[in-house]
Amino acid sequence: MFGAENNNNTNSSGSTTLIAEGTTLTGDIDFTGNMEIEGTVIGNIVSADEGSRIRVLNSGSVIGDIAVATIVINGNVRGDLHADQLIKLAAKAVVQGSVNYKLIEIEKGAEVVGSFVYHQSPSNVTQFPADSKELSN
Repeated sequence: MFGAENNNNTNSSGSTTLIAEGTTLTGDIDFTGNMEIEGTVIGNIVSADEGSRIRVLNSGSVIGDIAVATIVINGNVRGDLHADQLIKLAAKAVVQGSVNYKLIEIEKGAEVVGSFVYHQSPSNVTQFPADSKELSN
């Protein structure tokens, strides 16, 4: 399912950056578009682009936090995940850290050693006003 993902995904835009298998990159990365990691990244990975997507493939690993709109993990991550849109954890995903999400998909076999933190999307619905007894105190 994750290996044969279609390329017509409207979520992804721009060019793709590849960290190839056998490559180790040390340092923080700030990117736009798409990123695919088959090698190792030691550092934090961020993207302010709302259409950005990162995939940590089966052979890939990241030691650091990831803050990207859409995150797909099928490798190893030791750090916190922060996704503005979607996190997908494939069957071979191993995450050691907190998973901060608005929408999540988890396949059987994925492992998370940490906590799941749900972040609700902002809404245009107004809350009911407080009870009049609460307002008078």
